[in-house]
Amino acid sequence: MSAVAERVGPRQPVPVARVRRADSAPGRAAVVARHTPLVSFSTGQGVNVRRHFEALRDFRRNEFGTSIARPSEGHVQAVNELLGRLRRPLERAVSDVERAGRQAARNPGASDLAELLRLKSKAHDWVRATERVWDFYYELFGQRQGSFGPWLYACDRIALDCYQHIYMHLGQARSIPSPAPFAYMRTGFSPATYRRNIPLRKLGRQLNPFPLVQLPYHRMVNPWTMGAILHEVCHNLQNELGLENEIPRVVYRRLRAAGMSAGVARTYARWNREIFADLVGCMLGGEAFVASLMDVIGRTPEQALAFSPHGVHPTPYLRTFISTHLLRRMGFDETATQYERIWTRLYPTTAGTTIPRAVLASRKEAAAIVVDAMCWTKFPSLGNKSVREVITFAPQQQAMIDEAAGRLAKGIDPGVVPERFLIGAVRVAVDRGLATPETAMRNFYAALSEG
Repeated sequence: MSAVAERVGPRQPVPVARVRRADSAPGRAAVVARHTPLVSFSTGQGVNVRRHFEALRDFRRNEFGTSIARPSEGHVQAVNELLGRLRRPLERAVSDVERAGRQAARNPGASDLAELLRLKSKAHDWVRATERVWDFYYELFGQRQGSFGPWLYACDRIALDCYQHIYMHLGQARSIPSPAPFAYMRTGFSPATYRRNIPLRKLGRQLNPFPLVQLPYHRMVNPWTMGAILHEVCHNLQNELGLENEIPRVVYRRLRAAGMSAGVARTYARWNREIFADLVGCMLGGEAFVASLMDVIGRTPEQALAFSPHGVHPTPYLRTFISTHLLRRMGFDETATQYERIWTRLYPTTAGTTIPRAVLASRKEAAAIVVDAMCWTKFPSLGNKSVREVITFAPQQQAMIDEAAGRLAKGIDPGVVPERFLIGAVRVAVDRGLATPETAMRNFYAALSEG
């Protein structure tokens, strides 16, 4: 005899009483068991899990404040649709627990109690999985209620501006991505992104309904280092523009056609996502993007010259030279020379590097081929345009950034400049001593946080 059966004794009918429940249909009586501790336990499991289920309700936009920083209706709806899909199987699991609880209350034998516990555990697994998703987005949306809300809204506007510029200049119309990227803050060193419709471990492998841009706190207090926004947004754009497979293929093919070894070609193809995000970020933001990149990858020589045979990030030493090659082709030869001079002062020798000899020896030629392949190749998904034809940035756009920097430093309206240009403007304001870092930061967010 099982331990459960020993505790409850032989299987006996439990006396029942007919009582009227408040939620019963008129003229009908619900049959419930007399309240004993075992009956209360049996029926209480369904009560508990249903209340937990009902607490995981849809979000409402107005519960995250009334400021412009609160999540958009589109973001809230997208999350609610995800939660709705998760709640459907959960609701069935909850109903099963309630039914098993009623059965166990009427006839508390070993098998009925065992079935109740099995279904309760199953329902709790579903509840926890749903709660994990609910909690993730509740925390993200909740950040908008505090003092960081205007900062995050400013980042949203920059990300949206990148999307709008590119989608407005494609060679043919594409379906418009929605909702737009959503920024949130984390402590730590590195920014990150989570693309639309990819399964996330944080969500129990559920599909993320919109791009997330994770920004470290230390970047947000130093907005002149926020080329990271452009970089992370470009990871998403590579996929949303249908270039995730085309880019590595064309890079590999061009390098091999130029006589590079298969090993060198495979290395650059493996690095394609990070290089693409650097190059397109540079075309969206100009000179300041490369300066921001150098802030990040300028580490000790051991770190900057270390080669990872399986890593997806280019070796830092090579990464800057790829970006400066693009700057030259965009018309910024003097700036490219200045950045390269700084970089070679920081790393005057490659002694001790683990970069393969073939990769190091071919770095200049490979950089030129990779930049041309990624930025000047016409792609069908862009309407038979190249990325460079889609994105407009030349010295006249840099002049706009420089002018906006002077206005930003004075705390006046920077003018009708694209939001993404304000990253360069705040950098120019700080680098040229036009304003203190604190004033520049404050004016940067003020300019982007107005309704």
